[in-house]
Amino acid sequence: MAPAPLLTTALHSLHLELGAKMVPFAGYQMPVQYPQGIIQEHLHTREQAGLFDVSHMGQIIVSGPTASAGLEKLLPIDLDTLPVNQQRYSLLTNQKGGVRDDVMVCRRGEADYLLVVNAACKSDDYAYLRAHLDPENSVEMLPDQALLALQGPASAAVMAKLAPDMAELKFMQACEGNIAGVRCLVTRSGYTGEDGFEISVAAQHVEMLARALLAFETVEMIGLGARDSLRLEAGLCLYGHELHADISPVEAGLGWTVAKSRRSEGKKAGNFPGADQILQQISGTLTRKRVALRSQEKAPIRAETELQSLSGETIGIVTSGCYSPVLESALAMAYVTSRFAKTGTQLQALVRGKARPVEVVDLPVVAHRYYY
Repeated sequence: MAPAPLLTTALHSLHLELGAKMVPFAGYQMPVQYPQGIIQEHLHTREQAGLFDVSHMGQIIVSGPTASAGLEKLLPIDLDTLPVNQQRYSLLTNQKGGVRDDVMVCRRGEADYLLVVNAACKSDDYAYLRAHLDPENSVEMLPDQALLALQGPASAAVMAKLAPDMAELKFMQACEGNIAGVRCLVTRSGYTGEDGFEISVAAQHVEMLARALLAFETVEMIGLGARDSLRLEAGLCLYGHELHADISPVEAGLGWTVAKSRRSEGKKAGNFPGADQILQQISGTLTRKRVALRSQEKAPIRAETELQSLSGETIGIVTSGCYSPVLESALAMAYVTSRFAKTGTQLQALVRGKARPVEVVDLPVVAHRYYY
């Protein structure tokens, strides 16, 4: 059978106009870079403001009389402690204690939530939510809603010009309002480690809004290549790499996403998929852990690269790797046997049969600069 044709976002024409190199990604044709190149795009975001088209992500509204209780049966979250107009990072777990998907949960009303999920998982997530939430609740995919991310230290100044009230948000807060005359839902969040905003907007208006943002000298369009290197420097997981069905939140260093009330001694202990395994790991020991690795060489160490101890013992595998423009050297994330996960541990990566020295370094490699 012929593969399904690639989908496009509502900004496809703008990407081509700006000279983007387009590549397949999660069933979409997406911009991997623009003429200035990945390194310059990366540094521009760290220094000023980058604009990302992330409209391939899934946006799902869950609402109804038992929406909160229903979501708590699928996510290790405590929605009683999530105020209206606040967002929280969480995980859809499976019965083995692995991760189905990672998700941003924004409370829009008392029993009204916006979930932003990964592009490759969104159809399965939608079906899963429909199947497991009580039928009196509504589960609605928003295929006509686009998503922009404005990221970097100049983002707040741009937002202050276009929507002053939104510029007052703090990290993970949300509000609805107008930007350049366009109605949006905005959260102060992102996937780069920088201060910034994610903007949910009707697809029919997204190009108008993108052009209004790009009119600022500090704002440049940024592709998926720099998005990946930025999130790697920030120590943020990518589903399908650092997260998947056989990796637990605790192994991934995301045990903090399990709310205190959902832990063994909490008032809402367990009662989410894989709870027994995950709670046992929180209170016990792990056989493997996620770490960051740095090489003094510049050539990237890619996913699936085998990792060895200095004595030649196989102890892990790389999940993501890139050239870090800030470090000016190769950077990777990996899972390694726990006794080799301590910062400063010297390891070797087998790249095309040749051992390259790497060192375990702290996560995040580049400090987060969120606005609290």
